[in-house]
Amino acid sequence: MLDLPVLDSSPSSDKKHLKLTEINYRRNTESDYTERMEALDRAFDYERDRHHVWGEPELSLLYGTPLYEQASESQKLALNHLYWATQYNQTAATEANTVLYNQVTTGVFAAMGGYDTLCKELDLETEQERHHIHAFHTIGYKTKKALLGQAGFTATIASKNKPSQTRQRTSKGTAKTQPKYVASKGQESPLPDFQDKALRFATRQIFLKEQSLYYSQYLQQLESKGEEIPAQTTGLVGQLGSRPLLKFFTLNCGSSPFLASVFYVARFMANMLLKNYEYRYFQCHRNLERQGEFIPAPVAVSYYHLLDESFHTTTSQTIAQDLYKDFAKPTAYERWVANLIIYQAQRVALSGLSASLPGIFRSDDAFILPLYRLLQSPVFNFSPSESLHWLEQSLCQEHEGFQVNLKYHDRLLTNLQQMFTDIDYLWGVNREMRLMVKGGAIAPVLEQNRKALRQFAASVSLD
Repeated sequence: MLDLPVLDSSPSSDKKHLKLTEINYRRNTESDYTERMEALDRAFDYERDRHHVWGEPELSLLYGTPLYEQASESQKLALNHLYWATQYNQTAATEANTVLYNQVTTGVFAAMGGYDTLCKELDLETEQERHHIHAFHTIGYKTKKALLGQAGFTATIASKNKPSQTRQRTSKGTAKTQPKYVASKGQESPLPDFQDKALRFATRQIFLKEQSLYYSQYLQQLESKGEEIPAQTTGLVGQLGSRPLLKFFTLNCGSSPFLASVFYVARFMANMLLKNYEYRYFQCHRNLERQGEFIPAPVAVSYYHLLDESFHTTTSQTIAQDLYKDFAKPTAYERWVANLIIYQAQRVALSGLSASLPGIFRSDDAFILPLYRLLQSPVFNFSPSESLHWLEQSLCQEHEGFQVNLKYHDRLLTNLQQMFTDIDYLWGVNREMRLMVKGGAIAPVLEQNRKALRQFAASVSLD
């Protein structure tokens, strides 16, 4: 795998990270990887790439399951393409988190003074992420539309529940419960404004009062416009907790130099989670290029993205491992918030083992509905009962796919444990990645999947 720079954290070299940032910024500015991704984005044509494998077979949905073993070659090809689309859809959501929190934290580092190059690098990365997101959405959308049709974009299923028993759906298809407070027509609920004022007061006037000079200019501007505290609910950061907790996280990262640096520990986790499988696409591109063979656009996008992200990963590592040492020792409150953030990131993204997606280390609960729709899509054309049968075979029985995912799991675990060893403020559960260690067991995954599938099967109609 591509090696990241090893940073010397000894007292005599405590400013080497500033020199590394200058080198990283210069090299990133001189590179053209983002531009190449943009060109691939504009020219993408699924029909041109649909007959080619996008990476090795194990980078496929449901790889190693009984269903995959009996699938036709065209179905395996579709599963290979849909894996790319699925993974990079999640990557796009997590990079949207980066766009937000780069701006939040840059405002803090700028207020500190002395970090001009770092702020320029973060601004550059923010702009690059926007282009990455566009490319992922373009290719993912065209791929899903070609393979799944409308089934790839609807979130509804036939349910045995009566309409009055079902939860409402937002325009984006996510379930929500009816809010307890209903404003009269033409009025907005006062709850978000009251909540934001309470969070701002608690964070800035009580817990981080001594850090008031460093309050992010980005957040100040939003506040002056009367806008809510930003809280994204997708991507890795968006899964850390409820919306109020996400606002709390945003405010803390935008109010304290130390806590601003903690975001980059979580960002490094996301960087490495992506790199763990993206490097396989990188190798595929190199092999095809060496052999003079056709390179599908998604493989090329992955290749250039990894090269672009190498600069971003260096930034994450530099801030997470060394920059925080420039600041005052964290208070007990700051250490608690920092560890809460990393614990939650570990819990939501790294504490399980997917049976259906290699390189994913969380429960398959969230994937059951999309997989159910996939099995009834033109790719397989299964009936509802056949779909449930194959879900049971794929998610609730041990198979080769688990062993493949354990390989990815163990490699990432080792990398993160090595990274976190010298971060002195982390609790043992975070430094040693204990939730991830516990999640690398197949038996509990099978038990959880069986329970989730029983609940899902009880909610769908087999007519």
